[in-house]
Amino acid sequence: MTSPLRTRSFSRPRHDRRIAGVCAGLAQRFGMRPGMVRLLFVVSCLLPGPQFLIYLILWALMPSE
Repeated sequence: MTSPLRTRSFSRPRHDRRIAGVCAGLAQRFGMRPGMVRLLFVVSCLLPGPQFLIYLILWALMPSE
């Protein structure tokens, strides 16, 4: 028998937030540790691109638990 697929939500959790909970929500959605997603975000901010703008957009669009 196959086990039912567990649906992962795309929302900002109320626990384990640092600033807005975007990295914790992304980590929860993709099955990663929040610290790793935060580290990847900080490292990506050293590269040119709209990372901070994307973070703000996700903060506005992701529902809170």
